[in-house]
Amino acid sequence: MFLNSILGFFSNDIGIDLGTANTLVFVKGKGIVFSEPSIVSIEKTTGKVIAVGEEAKAMIGKTPENIEVVRPLKDGVIADFDVTQEMLKYFIRKVHKNLPLTKFLKPRPRIIVGVPSGITTVEKRAVIDAARQAGARDVFLIAEPMAAAIGAGLPISAPGGNMIVDIGGGTSEIAVISLSGLVLSTSIRIAGDEVNKAIIQHLKRSHHILIGEQTAERVKVQIGSAYPTERDKETMEIRGRDMTGMPRSVTITGEEIRIAIEDVITSIINAVRNALERTPPELAADIVERGIVLAGGGSLLYGMDLRLKEETNLPVYYCDDPLTAVARGIGEALNDIELIKRVSFQ
Repeated sequence: MFLNSILGFFSNDIGIDLGTANTLVFVKGKGIVFSEPSIVSIEKTTGKVIAVGEEAKAMIGKTPENIEVVRPLKDGVIADFDVTQEMLKYFIRKVHKNLPLTKFLKPRPRIIVGVPSGITTVEKRAVIDAARQAGARDVFLIAEPMAAAIGAGLPISAPGGNMIVDIGGGTSEIAVISLSGLVLSTSIRIAGDEVNKAIIQHLKRSHHILIGEQTAERVKVQIGSAYPTERDKETMEIRGRDMTGMPRSVTITGEEIRIAIEDVITSIINAVRNALERTPPELAADIVERGIVLAGGGSLLYGMDLRLKEETNLPVYYCDDPLTAVARGIGEALNDIELIKRVSFQ
């Protein structure tokens, strides 16, 4: 315990938005210091980590047989414990690499990790154990919608209803918050990654062409939408591999991509509607007045706010910088031990 305290003195406290697609790291006193893809490349025979983050992402689809590129998180939770542990070690080392004495002393930071509100007890324990084995002296967990609400500047401690919809890569989190607690929360494992999969399946089925995740992501960003707009008329040329194995290019439209991802968008909308139906009447009245706040990278799909507004007949707003809302909320908790005690869970 005493040694942990000494090592903690030479460590930076860290907040981690451990996302399926990207991991954002917040350092106390410095803010968000980096954002990297939650991807690790490993040598199959030895299990040695070759690269993490951006460097590993650049290897997707380009590795020889002895190297595997892994996403250690699936649907917002740990799918590969050992690889997640190695990824966390990498992030801790990166944060502390320029601090004095860290060449001789192993950093032991306090860490807060954002996790889905629907995480199971086993999944919670996996996150805590991975963080501790990666070097953390203390680990706190905070529900992602709570962190997003804090990062969005919502008055979470007030006795009133605040609805946040945080759409990430692996999960969509819908929550109503009052008096620093989750009055109700819904976590569905349908989000940005499912949109990408729908695009891949559509092109395979309708154009007989195979594309990878990175190409699907570009399609989503450039011409994808959740609501009929002028983007329907936009076109995009993509390259992939046809069923014979030969390279081929096709031109697709925004409208066909919108239709292709409709089932995914409908699932997210239905989860929001179900949450609204379960909201206590007094808090529902607050939400009618205050509206719904959108956060998370998945919420930035073109027209998502318009679609949600039409489906719920409520005001819908984006928070400032939706991509970093969870990480900023975790950071605020990191700076306030009393806030950590109020909103964290184990």
